[in-house]
Amino acid sequence: MKSSPRASSPSVSILGLYAGRIRPMPGDGRPTAIFKQPVMERVRIAWDGMEVDVQADRRHHGGTEKALHHYPLENHRRLARQFPELAEQFVAGAIGENISTEGYDEASICLGDVYACGSARIQVSQPRTPCWKIDSKFGREGISAYVAEQGISGWYYRVLAPGEAQAGDAFTLLERNEDAVSLAQFWEASRTRRPALEDLQRIADTPGLTEAWRQKLRQRVEWLRANA
Repeated sequence: MKSSPRASSPSVSILGLYAGRIRPMPGDGRPTAIFKQPVMERVRIAWDGMEVDVQADRRHHGGTEKALHHYPLENHRRLARQFPELAEQFVAGAIGENISTEGYDEASICLGDVYACGSARIQVSQPRTPCWKIDSKFGREGISAYVAEQGISGWYYRVLAPGEAQAGDAFTLLERNEDAVSLAQFWEASRTRRPALEDLQRIADTPGLTEAWRQKLRQRVEWLRANA
């Protein structure tokens, strides 16, 4: 994990904001809110996310540490190339994200980054872990696995200061950790069978990372040390 995070524009425009309601998943009927629709009006962003959005499984989605999910348009383009038979379906909002932009991705977004989203201030808290709902939504096995393998699952924010936002507002980087760790670096270390202990420790100590991930990484460091 020697490379520095890739530079990106300090500000882009919000292409779209998306929210969903709980509905049955086609095929098995399990409840889901992955089917998001564009939010056309200005929306309130509260401590636990957009007030017009809901989550079906609060154990794994939503809450203050996963208040907003961001998925860049660049990742949809990669999915369209990998699964050309579904290319027309990989559009902004299709992965269940709340925020869509162009110009940021996992190589340029860092853990702990603080952004202005309209008048709200939000902080990158952790990457998203893809789940079965992606495959079920698109009716195609292997999409979720590809997303995980490539480390293109998007990321979550916690809300530092509530506010309002709408499509077209500026999305601006305000603060970044001095020893920043990009999400691409996070996934590289996470996928490596025996990563360098200093890399894992650096990620675990990164300001802004959720406590759940911090504990998981520190436990892995201890296990690797004990089984060197």
